[in-house]
Amino acid sequence: MVLAAAAGPAPVNDILTVTDGVIGLAWLIPVLPALGFVLVLVAQRWLAARAAYLGIGAAVAAFGLSVAVAWQVIAAPATYLRPLPRWIEVGTLSVGFDLLIDQLTVVMLLVVTGVGLLVHVYSVGYMLGDSRFARFFAYLNLFLASMLILVLGSNLLTLFLGWELVGLSSYLLIGFWFEKRAYATAAKKAFITNRVGDVAFMVAMFLAFATLGTLDIVAIVEAAPTLTSSVAFTLVLLLLGGAAAKSAQIPLYVWLPDAMAGPTPVSALIHAATMVTAGVYLTVRLSPVLVQSVDAMTIIAWIGASTALLAALIAIRQDDIKKVLAYSTVSQLGYMFIGVGVGAFREGIFHLVTHAFFKGLLFLAAGSVMHALANETDLWRMGGLRKVMPVTFATSTIAWLAISGVPPFAGFFSKDQILTEAYLHGYGGVYLVGLFGAVLTAFYMTRWYVMVFLGPARHADGVHPHESPASMTIPLVVLGVLSAIGGLVLNPVHSGPLYRFLAPVSGDISALGYTPVGPLGEPQLIAISIVAVGIGITLAWLAYARRDLSRGRLVDPVRGPLAEVMERRFLVDEAYEAVFVTFGTRVARALTWVDRRIVDGAVMGSGAATLATGRLARRAQTGMVRSYVTVMIVAVALLLALAVGMVVR
Repeated sequence: MVLAAAAGPAPVNDILTVTDGVIGLAWLIPVLPALGFVLVLVAQRWLAARAAYLGIGAAVAAFGLSVAVAWQVIAAPATYLRPLPRWIEVGTLSVGFDLLIDQLTVVMLLVVTGVGLLVHVYSVGYMLGDSRFARFFAYLNLFLASMLILVLGSNLLTLFLGWELVGLSSYLLIGFWFEKRAYATAAKKAFITNRVGDVAFMVAMFLAFATLGTLDIVAIVEAAPTLTSSVAFTLVLLLLGGAAAKSAQIPLYVWLPDAMAGPTPVSALIHAATMVTAGVYLTVRLSPVLVQSVDAMTIIAWIGASTALLAALIAIRQDDIKKVLAYSTVSQLGYMFIGVGVGAFREGIFHLVTHAFFKGLLFLAAGSVMHALANETDLWRMGGLRKVMPVTFATSTIAWLAISGVPPFAGFFSKDQILTEAYLHGYGGVYLVGLFGAVLTAFYMTRWYVMVFLGPARHADGVHPHESPASMTIPLVVLGVLSAIGGLVLNPVHSGPLYRFLAPVSGDISALGYTPVGPLGEPQLIAISIVAVGIGITLAWLAYARRDLSRGRLVDPVRGPLAEVMERRFLVDEAYEAVFVTFGTRVARALTWVDRRIVDGAVMGSGAATLATGRLARRAQTGMVRSYVTVMIVAVALLLALAVGMVVR
């Protein structure tokens, strides 16, 4: 990569401390769903099905306040600080629940509360009849509150509080049907894997405080230019460790596909708008720190590219309707990290927003299909749903085109802009990997679309597919509209409204001086992206739509040794099982033996020796005077004999 001169710095926000008005009420945004969680959990037996109204009401209120806050920031752009009580005062460390509200906060608030509200509404129809219906809405409210704390926190420790609560919420929701051992195991896997990233995040906070003397985000951003190159490199990689776990990047992505164990609305909430975006948000929030180390950013870019490619290859041979979407999420998150790594921070957030639209839609559409097919998840037992589920089919068509990158749908603009920036910033290898990943994305999503909706029906006998109720289809329509026009409205070109809106909170890359890989401009790069998408869709259409996939011929056209390895997810889970479970168990047993036999043996052995010595000494204490006199006489005689012997010598 070559560095050269670049344009001037982006504008910077004024910092205002506000305690009244709309900003003054912003603290209610996370508090309302938190109260909903408490009330529903306490009164769940009394509320029963009415718990949905309380849960949805809290989500509506949070969304309404978020819209009001967004309007305030749009009308008067600034970085607003809403002071709240302190919760830690130790020496020079002072941590409060203060809120940080700027353009990036606004975007995240609208995405989290907007998609979260739609998921709440959708859950009414999907979860109706479940024995723990009320508890499910309590957990949804907890998840929403946790993510909002994460987004609004003005310091790393408050952000980390929301970060951990999101992990707890995901554990509760992924393992919601914990009666099934596989579901409980998936919840534990997600929880433990994320703890690995949490350790890296904690060490990053320790380093930031030791170096800069503060955990306040604004103060860290302002002091970022004072960091030495080595400290900046280390700090960014530690932050990446935390972000990679939450946002499912190599090597900590393995929990996300198993998170499908939770109810489908949970999949939409986790994979589209909340938990998995936390890592991307963290890196963009601290992007002024990232730009202090180009080497660390390059590592981020390559991790994102590798993750996008690996997950896309795996998705090609997955047969579970939600597993395909899960690996697709991992892959799309990889594109967001490519954006962060190549300095396209605003483009990364743009893709986060559009991804929330079309991936939320895809998961909810998958839930609608499962609802219609008696919870069937096998793609080979679907097909022919186009006519019997017209709303689900139409909205899924939009989502398929959006994620594939077909213009003018939302995914085309956001993904293409990331790839364009990778090329223009000199990351040729990352660009090529991302472009190939775009071909694969179009391929596996076309496969998914064809096998679910087109061709002959392959579902089991006795199953009668039907369209979902309005509580499920209305969110599909809303997300369908957003997936269709969201990209065109928000940021059709690099100078679109979202791009300009986020400029004051993006890291200044002007000093990095990126230069393009070659002579191609954005129009040519757009044309190449469109051709790549066309190739992926065409190949999948020929492989699946033009072949007989009826129940008598359930053979995947994509086959061979490599395809089998892709179906087995490149044996990554098996490798982790061998290293961390099998080998780890043996190491633990060996250490247990050392503890019991050597450590405990030494302690217990010294005690036993003391007791034995005591037993021997006790025999000399008879309590009889003549015995003691006899011993004394014998001892005196021995001493006299010894003395005489020494004199004789």
